[in-house]
Amino acid sequence: MPDYEQSYLGQLRKLIGKRKIFAIGARAIVLDDAGRVLLVQRRDNQQWVMPAGSIELEESIFDTCKREVWEESGLTVESATLIAVYSDPRHSFVTSYGDPYQMMSFVFRVDAWSGELQTETDETLNARFFPLDALPSDMPQVYHETLDDLKQFKGNVILK
Repeated sequence: MPDYEQSYLGQLRKLIGKRKIFAIGARAIVLDDAGRVLLVQRRDNQQWVMPAGSIELEESIFDTCKREVWEESGLTVESATLIAVYSDPRHSFVTSYGDPYQMMSFVFRVDAWSGELQTETDETLNARFFPLDALPSDMPQVYHETLDDLKQFKGNVILK
């Protein structure tokens, strides 16, 4: 994975500065056989989140999903289903670098995965599966919304 300055978003930021942009990314809902959800603790802000990240040039959104899960947990995504696309302006954020963006997030339910969970990576301090009724108290609201959408998913992509 390229560092921020070498990433697509980092290169774009060099050109446009602090102007608000769209950041396109993928978010993965990974469940284990017991129905627990995979969360990773981010290295930059210590928050517990689902594996997620921005697309790079020359990459499909599904490849982004697979790459982010691998980078943040060591797991390999074998198959996944797109369940939602979030582009609502209320999903606007500021990066740890102070750069504003509106997220366009493609949310995937990972249907099959393999590998051994890595509890620490270059991007994460910890990774583990949590019961849905015992999620970390500091998990951002958008991930609660994502889990609610998973419950509502009936085969048609949810658009927000």
